[in-house]
Amino acid sequence: MTISTSLFYDRTASRINTLSTQTQTLQTQVSTGSRFAGPADNPVAYQRLQRIAVATANDTNTTANITLAKTLLSQTDTALGAVSTQIQRAQELAIQANNGTLSPADRKVVASQLRSIVDDLVTIANSTDARGGPLFGAATGDTGVTTGPGGVVSFTGTGTPAAIPIGDAGQIQPTETAERVFGGITGANGATNLFAAISNLADALDTNSNVNAAAGATIDGLKGGLDQINGLRGSVGARGARLELETSRLEDTGIAREADRSALEDTDLTAAIANLQKASTILEATQASFTRLSQLSLFDYIR
Repeated sequence: MTISTSLFYDRTASRINTLSTQTQTLQTQVSTGSRFAGPADNPVAYQRLQRIAVATANDTNTTANITLAKTLLSQTDTALGAVSTQIQRAQELAIQANNGTLSPADRKVVASQLRSIVDDLVTIANSTDARGGPLFGAATGDTGVTTGPGGVVSFTGTGTPAAIPIGDAGQIQPTETAERVFGGITGANGATNLFAAISNLADALDTNSNVNAAAGATIDGLKGGLDQINGLRGSVGARGARLELETSRLEDTGIAREADRSALEDTDLTAAIANLQKASTILEATQASFTRLSQLSLFDYIR
């Protein structure tokens, strides 16, 4: 029998190289926890992983937007609650002012308290949100309202501020404009706003003229204002519930996507370690056999 020494060396070297590559691959998978070192290892799986990565990044941005929207909605609800409290205080004073037994001095005291409520409402209207902008600002303008000569309060800017995108669910309006909160109130004397309704009664009390008529008009306006605030708080609550649903959807989608990613990319450590030990054993045996066989000669064979 003629044995080709060259063929023996080539086959053995090829076998050792294959086992070495397999061992190195398994060692890398165990150490990194990933099945793939690069796109060439599995192009189809790599493309799917890239799509998963893009979707995960998009959902991360959406989650950040939802967190911001929740914060702004919470601030809005808190501010609306404060407005509601001020309206109720003003209602109590208006009812008190409607009492014909008050002296002119007492009426001035009530007027001062009403103007203090107007100041508090202006402060709330110009609250700053979590982004550093006006909580009740319009699309334009740096504040919700401005106070002009004679204490007349007017709304700043026009338009609705930009909504926050929340992924597939569209977008959401996290705040309200000052005009929607404090304006558009229908009273006995027609459309007005909370600032004017309260200030008109304070003026009547200061001048001690037409107090009962002013008090009645203010009471009607404050009732409309309170109904408006309650409606806005209900809307804010509904938007918050929508965000909670979207958060749950994103969490469920993220769990499913992570399971897909793990099935594609993560190393099965138990199987990989077992295969590594097997490949290492075969490699060591092949190397040892090659060393011993390569040392044999014809004299060793016939001896």
